[in-house]
Amino acid sequence: MAHFALISSSRGRAALLAGVAALTLTACGADDIASPGEGTIVLPAPAPAPAPAPTPTPTPTTVTPTAACPTIAGPDQLTNLGTISGPQGEWRNCGFPARFTATTAIPKVAGVIYSLPGRVDVGTDQGASSTNTVVTLTIDPGVTVFGATGVSYLVVNRGNRIDAVGTPTQPIVFTGRGNVVGSADDQTSQLWGGVVLLGRAPITDCLAPGAAPGTVACERDTEGTSNALYGGAQPADNSGRMSYVQIRYSGFILSANSELQGLTPSGVGSGTQIDNIQIHNSSDDGIEVFGGRVNMKRLVITGAEDDNLDTDVGYKGNIQYVIAVQRAGGAVGDSIIEADSNGNEEAVPRQAVNLSNFTFIQRSTSGANATAMLIRGGADYNMSNGIVIAPGLSCLRLNSATTTRATVDAALDELGAPKFNSVQMQCGSSPFTGSGGVTNADVQTLFTAGTNNSFGYTPSLVSLFINGATETGITPFNARSLNAFFDTTSYIGAVRDANDTWYTGWTCNSSTANFGSASRACTLIPT
Repeated sequence: MAHFALISSSRGRAALLAGVAALTLTACGADDIASPGEGTIVLPAPAPAPAPAPTPTPTPTTVTPTAACPTIAGPDQLTNLGTISGPQGEWRNCGFPARFTATTAIPKVAGVIYSLPGRVDVGTDQGASSTNTVVTLTIDPGVTVFGATGVSYLVVNRGNRIDAVGTPTQPIVFTGRGNVVGSADDQTSQLWGGVVLLGRAPITDCLAPGAAPGTVACERDTEGTSNALYGGAQPADNSGRMSYVQIRYSGFILSANSELQGLTPSGVGSGTQIDNIQIHNSSDDGIEVFGGRVNMKRLVITGAEDDNLDTDVGYKGNIQYVIAVQRAGGAVGDSIIEADSNGNEEAVPRQAVNLSNFTFIQRSTSGANATAMLIRGGADYNMSNGIVIAPGLSCLRLNSATTTRATVDAALDELGAPKFNSVQMQCGSSPFTGSGGVTNADVQTLFTAGTNNSFGYTPSLVSLFINGATETGITPFNARSLNAFFDTTSYIGAVRDANDTWYTGWTCNSSTANFGSASRACTLIPT
């Protein structure tokens, strides 16, 4: 869930501004409970070994601004806001319009950086029953877009699309102003809002009383806003594509208990493509999915101050290859996974997620969930080929009898209890937690019922998240047997070995996690 996060000193000034924000936006589900916000890992150790300092980045070439902003096709032109300077030089600051009303392409131009003046909309809402696509916003590889103020965020409305496709060497970067001017560091967060995708796929927890979940009558307004609606009855709806994208320092607190994630896919359908995404230092969740059917591959979440991956309101999807690493110190972050179907736990569509090939480094010991992974609210979850490092905490918590119910029931859209196969966990003294009518022993029984699972695993990971000899020796589960979306892998975890470098180049490095010399520091803007 999205919660009101504990604010570090680097966030204090932004938090004081929240009271004067003209817009409010929450990403909380209906049943949220507020929460505060490269070496080998060896046992016995009370916590994972801290990551090394990032690979030194060469002094960047000085940036020189262009004379003017580029002219783009369509009626919605950029605003020349002068220049903005930072340690890397000076850019021409070209402001986005408040709304893109026609299909537009944002080009990569040396010396140009783009900014969000506040909420920026892509198109207008086309409604739950529409089938058209009106506006597509294309963002070229290598483009950087920054939120000019804390209340800046990008909204892709229903019936419109984003085409933000970077490359392994030229990622697209969304960030905040402090990152551009050089004031951001490895503890910075909450510089701006984030990216919100709104789609027409089925959801639960309808805004209208009496509306049937999963139908065109069931939609929700993104809480705290107006006309930011999502939901419908089109499972294969297409909100566009985001690939090779970094979203840095997001999650501005717009009001109490009301802040954005790095990426918020809401009612987004399976026609949408989301892959190769890094969320860095979100002050709330890294990614929170509200309903819909979107599938995702190759996610990197670093330094999130609440949950890393949060799924709600009837989301059904498949996710493969996830690296999630919390900041060192234990005082920032909650769970790596938080999942539920809010409100009525028997609401249909019931959440059902297949997750495979993940490596979770849980460092926080202060979160309200008190566990690395929390599944509740009747959610159905199938986890395979995973590594969980949480030596100071419970690894798995299951809440409520509707979550652990074993019976498969099509009328209830019920797939049975959560399932675990080829999951290796290094946990604290109490690996399993049950609540809401579920005992600790119940949770352990469900986990051990799967194949090749262990909660007494001794990691041999190198460079923090790369498989070593122990991990290589675990027999993997064939996730493709669950859905054709999955690759069949010969290994557990997100990264097979040192030759598996899918995460390099398009990610950024920090003291939280180092992705190698091909990746630059998160504190630098790509030039």
